[in-house]
Amino acid sequence: MKANSNNSLGNYNPYDLLRIYTYYRTLLGSVLLLMFQLQYASKAIGEDNPDLFFYSSLGYTLFNFISLVMMWQVKYQPSQRKLFSTLVVDVIAISLMMHASGGALSGLGYLLLIAIAAGGIMLRERIATFLAAITTLAVLTEGLYRFFSMQDENKTLLASGALSALAFLTSLAFQYLTRKIRLSQAEAHLQAQHAEHLQKLAQLIIERMRTGIIVFNRDNDIELFNQSALDLLGLQNTEDSLKLTQIPELHSKLIAWQRHQKSHSPFLKLNNQHESEIKVNFAYLEPEKASETLIFVEDVRALNQQAQQLKLASLGRLTASIAHEIRNPLGAISHASQLISEGQTLPASDKRLLDIIVNHSKRVNQIIENILQLSRRRPSSPEQVNLRQWLPQFINEYKLSKSSTNQPNILLLEQDLIAPKAADNYDDTADDALAAKFDLSQLQQVLTNLCDNGLRYGIPTLGRPDLRLEIGLDSYQQPYVRVVDYGPGISADNRRHLFEPFFTTENTGSGLGLYICKELCEANQALISYQHAPQQESCFLIQMAHPDKAH
Repeated sequence: MKANSNNSLGNYNPYDLLRIYTYYRTLLGSVLLLMFQLQYASKAIGEDNPDLFFYSSLGYTLFNFISLVMMWQVKYQPSQRKLFSTLVVDVIAISLMMHASGGALSGLGYLLLIAIAAGGIMLRERIATFLAAITTLAVLTEGLYRFFSMQDENKTLLASGALSALAFLTSLAFQYLTRKIRLSQAEAHLQAQHAEHLQKLAQLIIERMRTGIIVFNRDNDIELFNQSALDLLGLQNTEDSLKLTQIPELHSKLIAWQRHQKSHSPFLKLNNQHESEIKVNFAYLEPEKASETLIFVEDVRALNQQAQQLKLASLGRLTASIAHEIRNPLGAISHASQLISEGQTLPASDKRLLDIIVNHSKRVNQIIENILQLSRRRPSSPEQVNLRQWLPQFINEYKLSKSSTNQPNILLLEQDLIAPKAADNYDDTADDALAAKFDLSQLQQVLTNLCDNGLRYGIPTLGRPDLRLEIGLDSYQQPYVRVVDYGPGISADNRRHLFEPFFTTENTGSGLGLYICKELCEANQALISYQHAPQQESCFLIQMAHPDKAH
C-alpha cells in the first residue's frame, strides 16, 4: 500500500483526542490558577511577575472552559487550522506563565512538551513541525531575554536550549508513532473490509447451495443453517434458537453415527406431508474436538437423477441385444399363427387357441416396445414451463387424439379456485406464472399415461370418461399436478408394488406404464406417488422440483 503524509492515512478524525486534550487543558489552567491563589509552591509559580502569571492563567482557564462548553454543545469537526490555533494558544499561555515564574529553570516549560506531543498526533507533519518551531522560538527568545536583559546565569540559556531541542525531538517522535499507528489502522480497516467481504461471500454461497448445511454444538443448539436445510427438513424460518431434538429422525441418526462414525451415510425419511427422503452426512468441524458437528443434507431426488442416467445407459445396452433376440422368434410365431388362422377347416377350439397366441404375442411385443422406448430415451432436458398455460394446451391435444364418439370430459382445477372450470374455459392469463421445471416431451408422456389409466378405470364406475387435473403449490412452495380419476382405486396390498416394473393387475397390461412414469419423473427431479383422495377418488400426485433449485 502506497502511503504519504496526507491522503494515504485516511480520513483521520481527531475529535475524540481533542475532547480529552481540552479536558486536560481546562484542568491544567484551573490547577495552576488555584495553586497561585493558595500560594502553593510560591517560589516556583509566579515568583518573578505575579500579575502576569495571574492574568495569563486566568485567561487560559477561561478560554479552555469556553472551548469545553462549545464542545459539549456542538460536536464540530475541527480543521487543521483550528487545531493549530488552539495549540498556539497553549504555547503562548504556557510561555507567559513560564516567563513569570523564572523561565526554563522553573519547570513549567516542560508542559509545552505535552502540547507538542498533541500537535504531533492531531496535526499533519509539516504543521506539527511548524508548531515545534514556534515553541522553540518562544523558549529561546525567553532565554535570550533573560540572559541579556535580566543578566541571568548561563544555566538559564542552557535550559532553554535543552528544552527547545527536546521540543523538536518530541514532535518528530510523536509524528513517527502517529504515522505508524495510522498506517496500522488503515491496514486493519482494509483487512476488516476484506474479511467482511469474504464473510458475505461465504454466507451467500452457503445460502444459495442446494445442499443443506447445519452446524450445532454439544448442547444440540443449531448455530448455523441455510435455507436449503430448512426446505429439505421441512422447518420454518425462525429467529428463535433451533434444537436438533426438534427433528427426532435426524437426532436418532446422529446418535447412531456418534457411536459408529465409520458407518455409511444414512437415508432419512421425514414424516412430513410428502414423506420426503433425504441423505445426511455427519462430520466434526475439528476432527480433534467433538465440540461442533456439521451436517450435510442432500435431496435424494438429485441423487436419483444421477443414478437414473447410469441405469438407463446400462439398460439401453442390455435391452438392445434382448430385443433383437426376442423379436425374431416372436415375429415368426405371430406370422405362423396368422397363416394357420387362414385355414378353412380349422376347428373352433383351435381358433380360440390361435386367438390366445395372437393376443399374447401382441402383449409381448408391447412389452418390448416399452422397454425399447425406455432404453432409447434421450437424457432429460428440463425447461421452465408455466403450468397455467401449458396444461390447457395439453388437454386440448389429448382430447383431439381420442375418437370423436368417446370424447373425455377433463376438468382443470387450481388449489385456490372456488369452482371447477373445464379446460376449454380455463383462464390461463393469470399474472403470476405457476412455474415448474420439466422436460415437456417427457411431462406429456407421463400425463398421457396417467390420463389413459384414469379414463380406463373410471369408465366402468361412471359409465362416461371423466377426469380431473389439479395444479397448485404445496406448503414448501413446490409446484404439483394431481391426476384424479373416479375409479375403484388400488388396494393397499398392490400399492407397495405399484411402480415396480412388470407389475400389473390386468392380463392385457405390460406393467411398465407406471414404472416409466416414475423413471421419467426422477430424471426431472420430481416425485410421483399414489394417494387415495377423499370421496373414494384415486389420485396420482406429481411433486415437481422448485424451478429455482432444480438442475
